Amino acid sequence: MQRRSLLQRSSFALAAALASAAVAPAAHAQAPATPTVLRVSAIPDEAPTELQRKFKPLGEYLQQATGLPVQFTPVTDYAAVVEGLATQKIDLAWLGGFTFVQARLRTNGQAVPIVQRAEDEVFTSRFIVPADSKAQSLADLKGRTFVFGAPSSTSGSLMPRFFLQQAGIEPERDFKTVAYSGAHDATVAFVAAGRAEAGVLNASVWDKLVEQKNPNAAKVRVLATTPTYYDYNWTVRPGLDAALTKKLADAFLKLDPANPQHKEILALQRASKFIPTKSSNYDGIESAGRSAGLIK
Repeated sequence: MQRRSLLQRSSFALAAALASAAVAPAAHAQAPATPTVLRVSAIPDEAPTELQRKFKPLGEYLQQATGLPVQFTPVTDYAAVVEGLATQKIDLAWLGGFTFVQARLRTNGQAVPIVQRAEDEVFTSRFIVPADSKAQSLADLKGRTFVFGAPSSTSGSLMPRFFLQQAGIEPERDFKTVAYSGAHDATVAFVAAGRAEAGVLNASVWDKLVEQKNPNAAKVRVLATTPTYYDYNWTVRPGLDAALTKKLADAFLKLDPANPQHKEILALQRASKFIPTKSSNYDGIESAGRSAGLIK
């Protein structure tokens, strides 16, 4: 899948609004500090049906916590989420570390990360190969076909690329071909089907696929795991009411695995708990993006 087509594919209902905003941004009034509907979205790092399934109980919980109806809008590319926050058409978004950095730059630092999973302090990515591959190290992948996730994915593209470069491997130079699957589960499907001889995805999705006995995961194996880095967070748009922002942060922080309702929400989010986060946690991601030439 080509980088250009991935970055330019339109989102669903949100895309039309974002497109019109790009044509005539001055025509759109600033969103109210306190919305009447909480508009939520997420980077499309998994299949849309899976994102909807994961969000449903969380959305109901946030509705109870804020008193606002919650509307989840799926999108088909990462750029649409960044634009949605920047143009204030999304109030709350689930972002990867690199997507947050893009949103921070796009909004001149006004997009605010409020919480992350405890697991996101020590996040990793997994390099995978077919189960019968003779590769024993990253160096063995030179000359082979390779698939990343989405170009703007922290754990499926940016950080794995950064660590490959630290290991002396320049993807476009050293791999036979470089492709982009668009999502973590799609990367596993690519490698399982023989469409690539190796790939990389985030450890959380990999572990979930293994636990679910996904047939594609059964056809591949982990070759290597990256060092740790900060990744995902929940971010609010510029100008969102401070009291509502606090309600949202408190709602996430109150999720308790001892509560059956909360346990289901946390399990779907693959979180042991949520913890506060801050913008500076993602400075290392920005440095990696600049080093890789993905941020100018």
